Amino acid sequence: MIGSDRSDTWRRAFQVELRAEAIGLAFRGWAVLPGTYPAGAQWAGRRDFEATGPVPVHDDWQQRIGTRPDQVATWWAGQPYSVLLATGAGFDAIEVDAETGRRAAMALRSVGMPVPIIATPDSRWQFLALSSDRKLDPALTERSDVVLRGNGEWITLPPSPSQHGVVHWRVKPEVCGWRFPSSRVVQDALLEALGLPTFDSLATQLVTAD
Repeated sequence: MIGSDRSDTWRRAFQVELRAEAIGLAFRGWAVLPGTYPAGAQWAGRRDFEATGPVPVHDDWQQRIGTRPDQVATWWAGQPYSVLLATGAGFDAIEVDAETGRRAAMALRSVGMPVPIIATPDSRWQFLALSSDRKLDPALTERSDVVLRGNGEWITLPPSPSQHGVVHWRVKPEVCGWRFPSSRVVQDALLEALGLPTFDSLATQLVTAD
């Protein structure tokens, strides 16, 4: 019984943390959505769907992009849903393996340009960039370990849980002053990290997301 009480207390506290994060990001204009969450061997939140990672709780999630913060708050009122970000609706994410991510982050820091980076428990790093129609550079497209998450997709935001840990920030948006680069800047850093020809755009100034 004591163990059950502690588990319930932890779940409620975690739900509050997830809800606060979702509301805070919604106030900043982020396209946040509730996602399924791990519960034993299953993913809770959608009875008709089993997956290896969080998926949107609502079938019509694309129609819910841009929901007001007060409405977002109601989504997390009953369950510790994962916090998802709909990509292509303000931000895209470029996902790479952790080693490439570290080298790219160093390249960005070397020119005084840190950018928000998310790390997942399965050693994947995701660099946030402003949404654009720009595709991956052909040299990056050839690599199966580099993935662009854009329109019609989503990523999982901290502090959402996974089967093997918790998604977390490697570089928080606050560190960057809530300023975000273009996709070209991030791709240039990745090309440099991989020893490939670059756009020579790392000297470009960051663009605010406001």
